[in-house]
Amino acid sequence: MTGTGLDWTSQTADMGVTVYMASVSSSLELKKNQERIFSVLSSKKIPFKAVDITQNSEDKDLMRKKAGNPKALPPQIFNGDAYCGDFAAFEKAIELEKLEQFLKL
Repeated sequence: MTGTGLDWTSQTADMGVTVYMASVSSSLELKKNQERIFSVLSSKKIPFKAVDITQNSEDKDLMRKKAGNPKALPPQIFNGDAYCGDFAAFEKAIELEKLEQFLKL
């Protein structure tokens, strides 16, 4: 470990919160749900990486494989390889004040 910022970034990218999302969608609900997730994570200063599945079909396939659902639609939330849940589960965690537990932080 060299201690440079680049090393730290590459390590946390694999171990942090990742939100699989779609930048191109005709669904206003999907767009609002994604924005809600980004807004909550940002306001709580929880670092996350957004992965746009519309730019690379391999990302969509990986999201579905990791979620264990061949028909999973974005947004889907993970911490590293651990599946946290979809938007409904995210909202439920906020309602129950268990967001950090939901995100496996």
